[in-house]
Amino acid sequence: MPELPEVETVMRGLAGILTGQTIQHAETRRDGMRWPFPAGLAATLTGARVEGFRRRGKYMLMRLSNGQSVLIHLGMSGRMVARPRGANTPPPAHEHLLLETAGGTHVGFVDPRRFGSVDLIPTAEEDTHRLLAAMGPEPLDDAFTPAILGAALAGKQTPIKAALLDQGVVAGLGNIYVAEALFRSGLSPRRLAGTIPGARAERLVPAIKAVLNDAIDAGGSSLRDYVQADGELGHFQDRFSVYDREGQPCPLCPGAPGCHGVSRIVQSGRSTFFCAKTQR
Repeated sequence: MPELPEVETVMRGLAGILTGQTIQHAETRRDGMRWPFPAGLAATLTGARVEGFRRRGKYMLMRLSNGQSVLIHLGMSGRMVARPRGANTPPPAHEHLLLETAGGTHVGFVDPRRFGSVDLIPTAEEDTHRLLAAMGPEPLDDAFTPAILGAALAGKQTPIKAALLDQGVVAGLGNIYVAEALFRSGLSPRRLAGTIPGARAERLVPAIKAVLNDAIDAGGSSLRDYVQADGELGHFQDRFSVYDREGQPCPLCPGAPGCHGVSRIVQSGRSTFFCAKTQR
């Protein structure tokens, strides 16, 4: 599933294409995906001007001139594909929602597995939507500080890896970037979350911000189906330190006594990658 950097990258691409544009035509090509499309979706989109975009966790919000916001979640295999009007290539397979701008651009929501979703929300009520209301702070906001994270983790007896995947603790983090941030901060994914407040949170918060920003700069990580809005692949997967590197040397202590390279364990049904020597 695309994580925060991939969603941010797609959103920035869509913002560059759609902001200020009027949607001349909108079309739904099935009843819905993970959930039914909201009633009147195409009619609400048609004729509206795109005012801007916002990301909340792993969700994109496209704000319209009619006071509505379109909530978009890419799901497991969803992509937003942009192409010029009259392009010689046929529409992509599995294109379930199509937007056509007055400027001549087509943007389609393509999702072979149909785990993605779309909803409509009054813009003024975005933060009360059932999918967004319980989310924790945005990790790239200035308001996400070691003190804020420490307060959210205080007393928790779950491993820090699981705690960081809890969207109520911090929004948008997923398996890849939690693994990379814990490696950069030198913290074991097995360490109890309640031991993080204080000095460890002072290391962890900058590591989270840094790994997310590095991934956004690289266009995200292209694993399986993910591509950017312009069809380009992200390449942060070429910079992984530990994720999906089981058995490979640790970048910090290759060949050092007691270092057995990158290990893989399973936590809460998810693969966790780390170096047991450098992460304590």
